[in-house]
Amino acid sequence: MTEEKFSHKEAMIYSQRLAQMSKALWKAVEKDWQQWIKPYDLNINEHHILWIAYHLKGATISDVAKFGVMHVSTAFNFSKKLEERGYLNFFKKEDDRRNTYVSVTEEGQLLLEDMNENYYDSSHGILEGSLPIKGIYGKFPEFLEVMSVIRNIYGEDFMEIFERGFQSIDKSFDEHNGELQPSNTSKTFELQTAEEK
Repeated sequence: MTEEKFSHKEAMIYSQRLAQMSKALWKAVEKDWQQWIKPYDLNINEHHILWIAYHLKGATISDVAKFGVMHVSTAFNFSKKLEERGYLNFFKKEDDRRNTYVSVTEEGQLLLEDMNENYYDSSHGILEGSLPIKGIYGKFPEFLEVMSVIRNIYGEDFMEIFERGFQSIDKSFDEHNGELQPSNTSKTFELQTAEEK
């Protein structure tokens, strides 16, 4: 640890405040997430793995574990369940036989697209709780300080993967008449990616 420029009391209060806020926020996020994916017979880990594989276009199991903030065995075991259901493929690259990669099947892609298009069919407490801030400032909270803390804990490559996933969402979907739909540029990108394999 670097030279301390804070008191032990200050550190304890900060850590406990962050822990309590994180737990409260996670409970709400978890409830929203579970309600959203319940009709699709997925759990949070399975959905997260599908989401990561979809947006990274051929992620290693290590990538899935790192970005999903889960143990490698958890990422592997849930990925196997998704493979059994026809949503993921496992493969090795010719130039990298050491790592196992996963990619979303066409069925998995259709499932994700359907889930995204039906996002508003369930309630979203986190979204509702954020709307007053959007009303005042014209945008949703960006959590820049929290993102900085996460960057300092997990590293720059974690943040790159994090941002790449959200950039992919932005490119993958358009909004028409208040509904999400896969974009045409998304389909072009997927064809190019498939041809590169």
